[in-house]
Amino acid sequence: MTENPAAATGSAVAQESKLTSAPGRVAQLSAALEGLTERIAAACRAAGRAPDSVRLLPVTKFHPASDIEILYGLGLREFGESREQEASDKVAQLRHLSQIRWEFIGRLQRNKAKHVARWADTVYSVDSDRLASALDSGVHTALEAGERTTPLRVLLQVSLDADPARGGVSDNAMLTLANQVAQSASLQLAGLMAIPPLDADPDAAFERLAHMHDSLLAEHPQARELSAGMSSDLEAAIRHGSTCVRVGTALMGARPITSA
Repeated sequence: MTENPAAATGSAVAQESKLTSAPGRVAQLSAALEGLTERIAAACRAAGRAPDSVRLLPVTKFHPASDIEILYGLGLREFGESREQEASDKVAQLRHLSQIRWEFIGRLQRNKAKHVARWADTVYSVDSDRLASALDSGVHTALEAGERTTPLRVLLQVSLDADPARGGVSDNAMLTLANQVAQSASLQLAGLMAIPPLDADPDAAFERLAHMHDSLLAEHPQARELSAGMSSDLEAAIRHGSTCVRVGTALMGARPITSA
């Protein structure tokens, strides 16, 4: 998690600013970030963990690029998007933010993989061998074209409810997919991600996820990332070892636009 991001001043927001933001929105996001940072720290203390062991990933889908620019000025550098076209537009608008990193957290169609491979630092939603292959090919092409200089970090999305509509690889197939990603020169196996089943007990779901992560680590000790927990359940996720919470509403507020 970024160290004390809410301590940045308003001048930091303007330092690299090229977009117009309402002063009220700056204050709103600053207050929300301060509260969320403390909430994460409190959850870490309750779990006997260091606050810096959990990273905050703002989920900025449906919110304007100007909001991301405000959060960048407040100290955040990584932002999660889930729609390829929307994300690509924001990447283009915010190229002037030299340290920004983009993380793709939504379900990804294989025909979009080559586009995401150009700009994403991490993809969280790899759940099939075909998607892994498409990303491998896209990253290889982007590396050769000079559009990126590093491999793509990949988290496997695992299913906790066997619902194909929500995505995720089964626990039985997880290690096979992990081996495929680990053997790729263009991809870097970083860990696991999951979304709890609807109406499930978060503690039970995250406990199961933690066991799956232990199985992965036994074969791939470098895959230390465990991304779990959102606005409503981040405390439970932190109790069970999450290293990255993906937070939208608690930070960004209600979505200003709706999905097409």
